[in-house]
Amino acid sequence: MPIKNRFAEMHAEATAWRHDFHRNPELLYDLPRTSGRVAELLREFGCDELVEGIGRTGVVGVIEGQGARQGGLRCVGLRADMDALPIREKTGAEHASEVEGKMHACGH
Repeated sequence: MPIKNRFAEMHAEATAWRHDFHRNPELLYDLPRTSGRVAELLREFGCDELVEGIGRTGVVGVIEGQGARQGGLRCVGLRADMDALPIREKTGAEHASEVEGKMHACGH
């Protein structure tokens, strides 16, 4: 199946993940729920390797892909912040923070 079709199929599910993260923000290095959920999702996706606890609550998922199995050296790295900000949310969004004084103010 072409990858673009798989993304389209997962749109509602991925939106639900994002809304859950927004409703349950965590600050700085105190991200047990968030990093735990990210690690759980990476396991479900079938990452070849998963490393947790990087810088306390960081998560690294490694996907080797076909090139690695054939001796290829190509690599793609993605980085994402998972922590919220110490801000009181006033957006009124359906998925607004449920934690007083913390929100994901990332603009989407």
